[in-house]
Amino acid sequence: MEKHQELLISLRKVIRAIDLHSKHLSKTSGLTGPQLLIMLEVDKASGVNSSQIAKNVNLSAATVTNIIDRLENKNLITRVRNTKDKRKVGLFLTENGQAILLKAPQPLQEHFIKNFSNLAQWEQSQLLYSIERLADMMNANEIDAAPLLELNALSASSINKTDAPSH
Repeated sequence: MEKHQELLISLRKVIRAIDLHSKHLSKTSGLTGPQLLIMLEVDKASGVNSSQIAKNVNLSAATVTNIIDRLENKNLITRVRNTKDKRKVGLFLTENGQAILLKAPQPLQEHFIKNFSNLAQWEQSQLLYSIERLADMMNANEIDAAPLLELNALSASSINKTDAPSH
C-alpha cells in the first residue's frame, strides 16, 4: 500500500471516531459538540458574556451567538441583562441545562488532550507540525475551528469569520 493511501486510511479512522462520538453525544444529550463546549464555558464562569466565550473557544462571535440562541430556545441557558449596565448580558445555565450537562458524555477532546499531554515535547511538536501541514495541504487554513473534535456540529451559515468553505 502506498504512503498516501495509509495516510488517507488513518484520516478516515479519525473522522469516523469523531463522527461516532458526535452521534453518541447527540443521542445521549441532544447536544452538538459546540453546544456542549459553550455550555461547559458558561458552567465554568457563570455570568460570562458571549464575546468572552467566543475568545475562549476560538470561534467567531456570530457563530457563538447562533449557538447560544439555539441553547436558549432549548431552555438550557438564559441571558440576563446587567442591571447597572444594560449593554452587558451574562449567560447562565438553567436547571435543565445543568441537568443535561451532568448527563452529557465527556467531550472527545478531553481523552485526546490527556493522551497528547503524556507525549514527550518533541513528539507533541512533531504531531502539531504534521497536522498543521496537512491542514495547509487541504486548503483548510482559513476555516473557523474551535478546539473540539466534533463533526457536522456547526451550521454552514455560522461557520466562519472569513467565508471559507465549511468542509
